[in-house]
Amino acid sequence: MSDAAQRLLGENLGQDVLVKLRSSELVRGKLKGFDQHLNIVLEDAYELVENKPRRLGTVVIRGENIVMISPATTG
Repeated sequence: MSDAAQRLLGENLGQDVLVKLRSSELVRGKLKGFDQHLNIVLEDAYELVENKPRRLGTVVIRGENIVMISPATTG
């Protein structure tokens, strides 16, 4: 992982992020941790399925399945 990516993820620890997975699923939750392989831990996560949230709780997502991570907008 690049230094810039690591810095940006570090700045968003404890914040809500939106994660797009290789399977095109979207998961939103509070970023609690990450490692050099871009494996991430989300707390209070939920999956957005057909514009309806499905509660997941605390999840670990392998970095190889992540396409994009973005700060989540409120609302």
